[in-house]
Amino acid sequence: MLTRKLNKKAQINNETGLGTNTTLSGGGRFFNRDGNPNMEVMGMNLWERLNIYHSLLTMSMWKFLLVVVVYFLGTNLIFTGIYYLIGIEHLGGLLQVQGLELFGEVFFFSAQTFTTVGYGRINPMGFAASFTASMEALTGLMTFAIATGIMWGRFSRPKAYIRYSRNAIVAPFREGIALMFRMVPFTRNYLVNVEVKVTLAMQVQEDGQTKNRFFNMPLDIAKANTMTANWTLVHIINEDSPIYGLTKEDLSNAHAEMLVFVQGFDESFSNTVISRTSYTYEEFVYGAKFLPMYHPSEDGMKTILHLDQLDAYEHTALPIA
Repeated sequence: MLTRKLNKKAQINNETGLGTNTTLSGGGRFFNRDGNPNMEVMGMNLWERLNIYHSLLTMSMWKFLLVVVVYFLGTNLIFTGIYYLIGIEHLGGLLQVQGLELFGEVFFFSAQTFTTVGYGRINPMGFAASFTASMEALTGLMTFAIATGIMWGRFSRPKAYIRYSRNAIVAPFREGIALMFRMVPFTRNYLVNVEVKVTLAMQVQEDGQTKNRFFNMPLDIAKANTMTANWTLVHIINEDSPIYGLTKEDLSNAHAEMLVFVQGFDESFSNTVISRTSYTYEEFVYGAKFLPMYHPSEDGMKTILHLDQLDAYEHTALPIA
């Protein structure tokens, strides 16, 4: 843990919302690379903290489609069982089949009722079967109304389409060195009035206790009017830097983590979007520089941006202090 090597000129940041107790990180990272907090919530009943709407909005598309399919099949299996309990003799128009084929007849009647398709060959007879079919149709109508709203919410939800370089590098900069990472918008959702804030988290030894400490990492340029191409963020390692005079081993011992917060206005959504990520000391590369991501087109009329070069760098010598 760091003690005497801390730069006294570094500006402490007490507004991160993250606690100083090291058990909050436990030696792990505060944020995953995708920006989600690296935290598992326990101590409360699952049903009390379950937010179905939020989960359906934020889960990946394939998981969402899987939930839709499982719900559709499960609901129709339940109603199929109810029709069997009532008695399938109360369903008119069934083919004279047995076993799985008969089950399929009832199941697909349930699916047709649920979706209000109603082909007409099979029809309920009697109060119990008719009431069940009407409740299933109501369930289907409400389900599709809710599903439509969720689908619209997923597609219209503002999101910052930003990707970050895999590593942060320590590179020569002007007459010294700087810690750099870069990011790029990977869709045509271009941002304006973009602002980036970077905070360094380290575990330090104070009064015989290990605590988390957070320091501002000033950027050479922290604001941009627009972001349409890659942007390399530069933190100059000088006398005001919290990592001034620290070696890679020092950062490793302090479990250093660089927290990145990005905010901008998306013209497509007409809304403010945010993004975040983090780099741990293991993702710092000393003695490197990023390779260019863009070049002019052959006719010189456009700029060609290569998104697959976001992580590309080459090793280089650092100036001797």
